[in-house]
Amino acid sequence: MALSVFSGDAAKVTEGLKDHYLPQRIKEMVYKNQPLLALMAKHESFGGDNMPIPIITTGPQRRSATFVTGQNNTSTSSMKRFLLTRARDYSFASIEHEAIRASKGDADAFVRYATMEIDGAIHSLKRSLGVGMYRDGSGSVGTITADPGTGTTFTLAVTDDVSNFEVGMSIVFAASNTAALRAGGARTISAINRVTGVVTVSAALDAAILADGSEDSVFQAGDYVSASDRLKISGLEAWCPESAPSATAFFGVDRTTDVTRLGGQRSDGSAKPIEEALIDGLSLVAREGGSPSHIFTDFTTYANLEKALGSKVIYDKVSASDADIGFTSLKINSPSGAVDVIADINCQPNVAWALQLDTWMLASLDAAPHILDLDGPNMLREAAADAYEVRVGCYANVACSAPGWNCRIKLA
Repeated sequence: MALSVFSGDAAKVTEGLKDHYLPQRIKEMVYKNQPLLALMAKHESFGGDNMPIPIITTGPQRRSATFVTGQNNTSTSSMKRFLLTRARDYSFASIEHEAIRASKGDADAFVRYATMEIDGAIHSLKRSLGVGMYRDGSGSVGTITADPGTGTTFTLAVTDDVSNFEVGMSIVFAASNTAALRAGGARTISAINRVTGVVTVSAALDAAILADGSEDSVFQAGDYVSASDRLKISGLEAWCPESAPSATAFFGVDRTTDVTRLGGQRSDGSAKPIEEALIDGLSLVAREGGSPSHIFTDFTTYANLEKALGSKVIYDKVSASDADIGFTSLKINSPSGAVDVIADINCQPNVAWALQLDTWMLASLDAAPHILDLDGPNMLREAAADAYEVRVGCYANVACSAPGWNCRIKLA
């Protein structure tokens, strides 16, 4: 007979899903092909309203070769404290009641069907989390060319950003990451050319997008509401922005008092060979006392470095500490020791991140992400549809205890 979620089989289904989505299994699903997310330290007990991240920018300067001069100096240690808050993110799987009824056999047969949708929801949220860990908190997943096309198509300014887009995704536009949303509402992606970066949407683009010549930022609907909102997690680009940070408070801190120690390092290697650009960025961090352990890049940059190193290339493997997941790396030398270079699908094109990884942490309330089942059942009856819903959620943010020991390296 058909499986009924209204009978005693409901308990079997719920138990089956719980067994399939054990926390460790979800971790391995989420970490796969996402090196930064896998390798960054995790703190899964981020309770309360905020988490203080103290940073000492300078020690007391009461030093002098003359006793009285040193004693009379009244300076003390200077400390700033970032008050980290959580960002929310959600993904949903909808399983039609008819499909449940049509799944003949025992609860295991239904679980095999249900996991297709639930795995998809987890994958969607893990990509959102992985991309967000590199970005500035605005939710931008790419930009379009100043001459986007006509009507229902636009071309991505950087073709490699196409990996952030999916058919069926609902997207909105703004002139920049700090501008108001364009009029006309969301558009749904109906087709993607992953070779050319041309995206087709369900309805004609707003006239302003076609006319004003700006490279509009693109966001998944709901991730960006207004210029002042930062609804997504504050990733590497937020902690170490491309330009020196302004006086605008970042988690309560004005970073202009010491833009390096509070806002990270920046190195422009756009006119240099790839290996020189990376070494110069590493040297810049070493000068400030940092010891980068990893460099994360996009796949094109990784391939270019591999080819540039030629016979000198040295391969290694790095592994997550809390899951059986590993990644291939290239080894390069820096003033502070050997560094692992790793390709990550989520990394911005033409940017390399030289990170002292022990200064970074993904802080979350429970695992990031996890199935929202605090009230018991994995599946909830949908109020307005003949279907059942599984919810996946994430309450997290990225924390850095020493931004100045990390560097954003511009490559093009």
